[in-house]
Amino acid sequence: MGTIKVHEFTTLDGVIGAPMWTMDYPFTEQMIGAVGPLTASSSAILLGRTTYEMFGPAWSSRTVEDDPGAPFFNETHKYVVSSTLEKGDWEPATILGGYDADMIREFKDGIDGGIYISGSGTLVRALIADGLVDELHLFVYPVAVGEGPRLFPEGGPQTTMALIGAEGLDNGVVHLTYGPAKG
Repeated sequence: MGTIKVHEFTTLDGVIGAPMWTMDYPFTEQMIGAVGPLTASSSAILLGRTTYEMFGPAWSSRTVEDDPGAPFFNETHKYVVSSTLEKGDWEPATILGGYDADMIREFKDGIDGGIYISGSGTLVRALIADGLVDELHLFVYPVAVGEGPRLFPEGGPQTTMALIGAEGLDNGVVHLTYGPAKG
């Protein structure tokens, strides 16, 4: 059975969209040490359509010389939740169809190892609401940008999770790890 591990770069005010604000904070060895285990322990990538379509052009031209993460993103099988996309062009990829919690549970049961998710805010919100996220890794950058898509938007349902870990990184980012709420 797979374990869904979500990775999100976020600001102090909760913005997760197009993280250009990360450029002011170096991707240090300590940051690599925090993100690396998420990909190293994953045998599949699960993405929403928008993130898949953004990641494909960004990652497909990169090599290990450009970025040590490139082989993971380019060689690992990607599964895309989308009701509009019929075929993926960043291979290997499988289009799962529109979001359905039971389909995701079945998908999760068929994967050995971690299932890595990055970005994909709409998908992640649905997975959290349906209790399907095993680990939520928030990398909180010390900046507030004032506007943009949030993981937990205003007016959304109350969400309670359990803190699994907290680590301050040398670039000013804080890595918070949450799991399902106890009880």
